[in-house]
Amino acid sequence: MDLSDEILIPAPRDIVYAALNDTDVLKDCIPGCEELERTGDNELEAKVVLKVGPVKARFAGQVTLDPAGAPERFSLSGKGSGGAAGFAKGGADVVLEDRGQETLLRYEAKADIGGKLAQLGSRLVQSTSKKLAAQFFEKFRDRVADYSA
Repeated sequence: MDLSDEILIPAPRDIVYAALNDTDVLKDCIPGCEELERTGDNELEAKVVLKVGPVKARFAGQVTLDPAGAPERFSLSGKGSGGAAGFAKGGADVVLEDRGQETLLRYEAKADIGGKLAQLGSRLVQSTSKKLAAQFFEKFRDRVADYSA
């Protein structure tokens, strides 16, 4: 499954990058996030409850950040398990383009799923993933506006 989109955020790039590395901001923005904690310089652990069609599950996962091109770009990879509901693993490349007092955030993500989630059908999983990504970035945009104020 592939996802890509872009969003204009009303804050300078350094503020957007800092917010993308702030676990409190991320926890508030990730749909269904119950816990998010930093376990190393570039490592995060999360617990998220998601509902995809008739399947609702609590996922536990790890995310590794690669800040090699920061603050202009960075990538992340992760994996999570939802027990009988299945698993997900994937990654994303994020580009932050400076637009004066605003930042254009572009991302391309790839994910593989298995278990009951994979049996739901790619259309349902794809549409749910797009909806969750949109919810995250809309809330992130609003939160960063507060973050930079």
